[in-house]
Formats: sequence, C-alpha cells, structure tokens
Amino acid sequence: MDETLMDIAPLAAQGFCCSQIIVQLALRAQGRENQELARALSGLCRGLGASRETGCGACGILTGGACALALYTGRGTLGEEPHERAELIQSEFVDWFITRTRAQYGGSSCQDILGDDSGRPDMTRCGNLLAEAWGKVVEILTENGLDVTEGRDA
Repeated sequence: MDETLMDIAPLAAQGFCCSQIIVQLALRAQGRENQELARALSGLCRGLGASRETGCGACGILTGGACALALYTGRGTLGEEPHERAELIQSEFVDWFITRTRAQYGGSSCQDILGDDSGRPDMTRCGNLLAEAWGKVVEILTENGLDVTEGRDA
C-alpha cells in the first residue's frame, strides 16, 4: 500500500472526512496538530454538507486541498501578506482536480465521484484520489519553492 494511503487509512477509520484528512496531512508534515482547524474543516465534509437539491457539493478533497495550500500561502494576520503566487497556486490545484475528476468521474462533486447522493466518503473510491491530491499539493508547493515541512511562520 502507498505510504500516503497508510497515513490516510487511520484518519478515515477514525471518522475524519476528506477535507479534514488532507489538511491533517499538511499539519503532520509540519509537525503540528490543530484540533480547532480540524473541527472547522468539518464544515467542508460531504460536499459542504449539501444535498442534490442545493446544486452544491464540492468534493472535500478539492476544498480541503485548497485549504491545505492556503496554510502555506495564505494571509493569517493583519501584517502578513499572502504568498506572491498564492492565487496561481490555488488555481493550479483546482484546475488539476477538475480535469482529473472530470476525466474519471464526469465531474468534481461528491455525487459525481461517489456515483450516488449519499455524500458519505468511500475510501475504496476516495482514498486513491485523496492520496493523489496530497501528492499534487506537495508537488505544487515544491515547484513554488515552498517546503511542505515548514509553515508560514517557520
């Protein structure tokens, strides 16, 4: 089993959703924990908790990946400026994810990826995509001169 999947499996077994897992991978890479952030990210679970009727449902891997990238590039304090390439970095990840999921699933919502409207993550389906997305986050950060093991305040 892929090393990233070995990191993902226990988090999924503990009931964390995709958005929480991908940000927890980023925090672990930095040697940190942040229960408040993990709790806040639960708002992104199951396609933003949305049903088919609302027309929403962005996959938590997409939204969580964007949040993970923002840990490294975003603005967090009054005197802090975002990384000069923050928007381009976000766009690269979003474009990759949309292209990747459209090719395999026909869309990027939880419903598209899961093939139903349960909104419940299925690690047999989502696990590999989650690992692939984490790899893409690391790749994008590295290409932009950022170290996945160091946060903005390092």
